[in-house]
Amino acid sequence: MAFFDKLKNGLRKTRESITQRVDKLLASMGKIDEELFEELEEILITSDVGVDTTLKVIESLKQRVKNEKVADPRQVKNLLKEEITKILSSGDAELNLNTKPSVIVVVGVNGVGKTTSIGKICNMLKMQGKKVLMAAGDTFRAAAIDQLEIWAKRADVDIIKHSEGSDPSAVIFDAIQAAKARGFDVVVCDTAGRLHTNKNLMEELKKVFRIINRELPDADIETLLVLDATTGQNAVSQARNFTEATGVTGLVLTKLDGTAKGGIIVSVKSELDIPVKFIGVGEKIDDLQPFNAQDFADALFI
Repeated sequence: MAFFDKLKNGLRKTRESITQRVDKLLASMGKIDEELFEELEEILITSDVGVDTTLKVIESLKQRVKNEKVADPRQVKNLLKEEITKILSSGDAELNLNTKPSVIVVVGVNGVGKTTSIGKICNMLKMQGKKVLMAAGDTFRAAAIDQLEIWAKRADVDIIKHSEGSDPSAVIFDAIQAAKARGFDVVVCDTAGRLHTNKNLMEELKKVFRIINRELPDADIETLLVLDATTGQNAVSQARNFTEATGVTGLVLTKLDGTAKGGIIVSVKSELDIPVKFIGVGEKIDDLQPFNAQDFADALFI
């Protein structure tokens, strides 16, 4: 199955929550008026597009309807699709990995699909011909190290690991030295699934970045925050906190196939202006793919 078909299937619940309700609303309205915009606003907010983002979208729609002299309510759907595409398109969705080695640091709370996402990203990079090294930096849970090792085997990439309870920075340090010595293109670092409210764990994460910047001062570094789309507006809060602590460069949205509130992707992008780099719509190794705003909008607004 092509990924667009997977995306279309994966967004089914969100499409029912947003697009089908929009279609029903617009079909029932004889004209474009304030009532239409109020109903549209409710649909977007209840689909986790977020209050601030929804208000921006509605205001823009009103202006376009006025400026373009749109009279048919059914035309509002295309305008809405264009507005959402515009929000999601801003920013660079491509990974910036031009140095050798480059580093990807993957952060996020427990349970969002971080380990799985790392395995899938490593597999994708390997398929692109890159020599990839995993660093098992989540040393707080033995299971995290074991899970990452399983994914390293699936993706057929090397892994640097220490025992449970080791210093995460030491693991990252060893991985960087191995990458330099053995000519790896990319080091993909796991980190503990720390709660964003835990100051000590955030400080540990900052220490990891100090090691990377000291050992590879000129390297390209991507910091990818993995967010579970099913958590709704809590994902915005997580993104805000992680960005303050680490300077997130991109988002990985997982479990879009398990939620009717996929509108969260629009909310996070609009409110924090962090580009979405990958989206996940399934459990298989190729079910995480680079994000394409136009494909996403096309799959959502069928």
